[in-house]
Amino acid sequence: MEERGQWSNKMEFILSVAGSIIGLGNMWRFPYLCYKNGGGAFLIPYLIFLITCGVPVFFLETALGQFTSQGGITCWRKISPLFEGLGYGTQVIVTLLNFYYIIVLAWGIFYLSFSFSWDLAWSSCNNTWNTENCLEFQRRNTSHDVVHNPNATSPVMEFWEISPGIDTMGSLNWDLALCLLIAWVMCYFCIWKGVKSTGKVVYFTATFPYLMLIVLLIRGITLPGAGIGIQFYLYPDLGRLSDPQVWMDAGTQIFFSYAICLGSLTALGSYNKYNNNCYRDCLALCGLNSGTSFLAGFAIFSILGFMSYEQNVPISEVAESGPGLAFIAYPRAVSMMPFSPLWASLFFIMIVFLGLDSQFVCVESLVTAIVDMYPAVFRRKYRRELFLLALVIFSFFMGLTMLMEGGMYIFQLFDYYAASGMCLLFMAIFESVCIAWVYGADRFYDNIEDMIGYRPGPYIKYCWLFLTPATCIGTFAFSLIKYTPLKYNNEYVYPWWGYAIGWLLALSSMVCIPLWMIYKLSLTEGTLRERIQILITPSDDLPKTKREQERLLAIFALEADSNVAKNGYFPVSERDSNL
Repeated sequence: MEERGQWSNKMEFILSVAGSIIGLGNMWRFPYLCYKNGGGAFLIPYLIFLITCGVPVFFLETALGQFTSQGGITCWRKISPLFEGLGYGTQVIVTLLNFYYIIVLAWGIFYLSFSFSWDLAWSSCNNTWNTENCLEFQRRNTSHDVVHNPNATSPVMEFWEISPGIDTMGSLNWDLALCLLIAWVMCYFCIWKGVKSTGKVVYFTATFPYLMLIVLLIRGITLPGAGIGIQFYLYPDLGRLSDPQVWMDAGTQIFFSYAICLGSLTALGSYNKYNNNCYRDCLALCGLNSGTSFLAGFAIFSILGFMSYEQNVPISEVAESGPGLAFIAYPRAVSMMPFSPLWASLFFIMIVFLGLDSQFVCVESLVTAIVDMYPAVFRRKYRRELFLLALVIFSFFMGLTMLMEGGMYIFQLFDYYAASGMCLLFMAIFESVCIAWVYGADRFYDNIEDMIGYRPGPYIKYCWLFLTPATCIGTFAFSLIKYTPLKYNNEYVYPWWGYAIGWLLALSSMVCIPLWMIYKLSLTEGTLRERIQILITPSDDLPKTKREQERLLAIFALEADSNVAKNGYFPVSERDSNL
């Protein structure tokens, strides 16, 4: 069998995690949520969730991977076999995430290919796909003697082809299918050799988007009207803090942007050296992630402010979230800027690289989890590469359904349900309970001390014990109580079977935990109490701390003295000789 492998140096780990957690959610979700939920006031619930859930769970998963040297499933098997379903649940989420997240890369490549033209395809109504209802953008210095057309659409919306509903899927966009193929080919070759290739690729994919972000930020704040956008982005409306939905948005944003409860942090941490200081790394990476989100808001809203100024409309009419920001609002804005092809190219290059490293890390975490479950099968020559190829091909064909004219409706179903805040909160509850109450927070702190040489402050431990599960349970309950069915663009209502598919996607991961517990309890012999005790006992082959080694040696010495006194000799078992 081939060796499992490790990062060549700390920087490869740092950049891989940074690439995983700093993605499209930082660019198109955080700025919009901040604007929508009270501007600067939104930072209060955001920071509260960050220090009670984000950082503790982020550190828990990274330290768990480093301690066990296992992927997202077998790490829980070693900690507590009863909670192995946690690993299956997280990998179900990752599998569904791999189907739809890469679609954004395909869109980004598609728009990038149209950006290398002096006249952007979405800036005018002179294209073959435009209809008679197409109406070009009205700028501030344009005459307003325009006949009002209630059916008017913008060139951007007509470039973004979409059918009337999910029951009208239409035809496949073959240009987008080619872009999806290119995205998967890039993703495959970024990780086909495991950490050997991933560790080298991230030097570029994780740093280049920062260069693009800085360039776009400088350009954005120098545009007329930029101050309008920044004011709307940051102006604190403390009255919004009384709305529970604001707190819900803050909590779900933490889980989205920190990639927690997906198994990817565990997989990346598992390739660390045993004595790596993962605590210091986690604090630095969490600060980097939130700082990037905050900075991205200035870049995005300065340009949206310019758009509001140019069209002489309120900024609320141009501010959007999700794909609408990246592929409708932003293209509309850059079409009004001087040298628009340059800024469009830079923006979509940034989108592609932001999505690429997040995507291939998700795929890597799934591959790591499966390979660690069956090392004798997959850690042989070319078998890992062939398994990865099969996974990529299957995911590619699944993604084609989202590139049809009605594909956006399917994409939104996956985005709203498959990796929803409810699913991630559910996983976080069981993760913190398993580590803090079943395995033992003090025992895990002993393991961390053995790895990094000291015990972190007690605050993280108390979060695992009390704050994190309490916060997650409260937020999870609120998300169920305040559940509102998905509406595309806040207008289109899905048919009943569309919502049924959505809930099946959401439940497919959550049911893994109780079903696995029932399955293991039914297979284990003994009374219910004995079965539970067996299934919550950690694996014997976990690394032993110095304190545990001293305790075992003391027991060994007592047994030896007793046997020598009784029999005149001490039989050495295989366990004792290993010790």
